[in-house]
Amino acid sequence: MKYAVALIGLIVILSLAWLVSSDKKKIKYRPVLVMIALQIILGMVLLKTGVGEFLVKGFADGFAKLLGFANQGTDFVFGGIVNEGIHSFFFHVLMPIVFMSVLIGILQYYKILPFVIKYIGLALSKVNGMGKLESYNAVASAILGQNEVFISIKKQIGLLPKNRLYTLCASAMSTVSMSIVGSYMTMLKPEYVVAALVLNLLGGFIIASIINPYEVKAEEDILETREESKQTFFEMLGEYIMDGFKVVVIVGAMLVGFVALIAMINGIFSSVFGISFQNILGYVLAPFAFLIGVPWEEAVKAGSIMATKIVANEFVAMLDFVKIQNDFSERTRAIVSVFLISFANFGSIGTIVGAVKGLNEKQGNVVAGFGLKLLYGAALVSFLSATIISIVF
Repeated sequence: MKYAVALIGLIVILSLAWLVSSDKKKIKYRPVLVMIALQIILGMVLLKTGVGEFLVKGFADGFAKLLGFANQGTDFVFGGIVNEGIHSFFFHVLMPIVFMSVLIGILQYYKILPFVIKYIGLALSKVNGMGKLESYNAVASAILGQNEVFISIKKQIGLLPKNRLYTLCASAMSTVSMSIVGSYMTMLKPEYVVAALVLNLLGGFIIASIINPYEVKAEEDILETREESKQTFFEMLGEYIMDGFKVVVIVGAMLVGFVALIAMINGIFSSVFGISFQNILGYVLAPFAFLIGVPWEEAVKAGSIMATKIVANEFVAMLDFVKIQNDFSERTRAIVSVFLISFANFGSIGTIVGAVKGLNEKQGNVVAGFGLKLLYGAALVSFLSATIISIVF
C-alpha cells in the first residue's frame, strides 16, 4: 500500500510541474522517464546494497575525519568559549565550513574540480537531453554553491535567453554546496545526505525539463567557463578562508533571525488561536507529506518540518527535526531528511537574484521576475527526491 501511495505521489508531483509548463508540447518525456528510472536505481544502490553502504561509509568517514581536522582549528581559536562537553551549533556545525571552503579552494587551484565538473556535466548532457552549459551548471552548483557557480560562467550569463537562465537558477536552488555537506552530516544520517545529493542532481533536470522545456541548437550549445585570475597559493588560501568565514557568519545571522522570528510568530499564534504557526503549516503540507510516503499519523509533524524548510531554510528545519526525529519511523526519517537537503526556500530567491545581478544587472531583473516559479520548481525537486526514497526504502 505504501508503495502505491508513493507512486501516486510521484504522478502528482510530475503533474504539478506539467501544470505550470511554459510549453507542454516541447516536453521530452523519454529523458524524463530515463532519469526517474536512474533515480530509483541509484536510490536502491545507495540505500539497499553492500556497494552503496561501502560508498556511503567511505564518504561519511572521509567527512568525519575532515570535520575532526576542522574542529582542531575551531578548538584552538574558540576552545575556551565553549564549556567542555557542551555542543555549540555555531562552533561545531558552522565553523567547519571554513575548512571545507579551503579544501574546495585547493582543488580549484590545481584545476581538479573544474576537470571533474566539466566532464561529469558532459556525460550528464547525454542523458538529460539538455545543453552542456545546463549540465555543467548543475554539477558545479552541487560542488561550488549557488553563488560561486554563476561566477564560473560569467562570460555567458548576459547572452542567455530567459528559458536557459531559469534552468541554471533552478539547478542552483535544487542542490547544496559541498562546503556545508559536512555540517548536514552532524544532524542527519550520512546515507540520506549522500542520497539527496545524487537524487537532487537528476531531479533538477527532471522538473526543469517539464516546467521549462526548450531546444538548444548546436551552435548555442557552448560551454565557456571563466578562468580565475592567477594567484599565488597562499593568496588563494586567504581568499577561500575568508569566503568560508563569510558563509558561516551569514548562515549564523540568518539562523538567529529566522529562529527568533518563528518563535515570535509561534507565540502570537498560540496566544491568539491556541495553535502554533508551524503546526498550521504542518496541516497545510500534511497531504503532500502523506503522498510522498509519510504515514498519515506522522504527516502533520513531517509537514511542519518541510514547511519550515521552505519558509525559513534547511538549517532551521534540521534543528527542529533533530528534536523530534525519534517520534518518526525510520522510513519517515529518511523521507524528511532527503527533503531537507536543498536550498529551496524563500531566502534563496534573493540570494540567486543578487548573485546574477552582481554579474549582469539586466539578467538579475529577469531572474527576479520568475523568482516564485523558481522556488516552486525547486520545492518540487525536493518532493520528488523524497518520493524516490519512499519508493526504494
